[in-house]
Amino acid sequence: MTYLKTILLGTAGAVALTGAAMAQTTASATTELNVRSGPGPNFEVIGAIPADGQVTVSGCTETGNWCQVTMDGTTGWSYAQYLTSEYEGERVVVVERRQDLGVPVETYDGAEATGVVTGATGGAVAGALIGGPVGAAIGGVAGAAVGGGTGEALSPDDRVVTYVRENQPDPVYLDGEVVVGAGVPDTVQLREIPDYNYQYAYVNGQPVLIEPSSRQIVYVVR
Repeated sequence: MTYLKTILLGTAGAVALTGAAMAQTTASATTELNVRSGPGPNFEVIGAIPADGQVTVSGCTETGNWCQVTMDGTTGWSYAQYLTSEYEGERVVVVERRQDLGVPVETYDGAEATGVVTGATGGAVAGALIGGPVGAAIGGVAGAAVGGGTGEALSPDDRVVTYVRENQPDPVYLDGEVVVGAGVPDTVQLREIPDYNYQYAYVNGQPVLIEPSSRQIVYVVR
């Protein structure tokens, strides 16, 4: 699996900082977490932070939904609810203690970005992902969630991955981020995979495998 790709964002990553100086806070991802070229679900995925992987956070949007992160020299944006840091000996969600941690507000200048937003039609946000491993942030890393209640991470074979990639339905965009354990609302149509227990959809520009009865994401195809 390829984690953060070495992609130069150039002006696409341009931000205007409020405050006197840029603060740097070390944070960890509570689950495998996308890094996008901008602060929103309809921006291109440029890489991923592994579960419990560390990044530096230079700031978060005013709404607190997205934070700008840097890992291995590459900078992008990740969904803030899955980023935690240490504060006074406790693990806290970064955006819930942003002022205590000294994390400034950052504003993304979309006017300077080129070629980073995914296809326009169908790109409107049409709802929200449900939950996800946010609560697990305080108790430790949320492990890769599981297929079939076995306690082991799902690992689909090449046939499944190929089918999903070659049979792409119209994508749907939802507030939040596609992570293992997040729920997909009933408004999202799930597609069947021949001779396979799980179904799939393209959510926020990315294929995900979903357990149909719970509508929970069990695997993110990267």
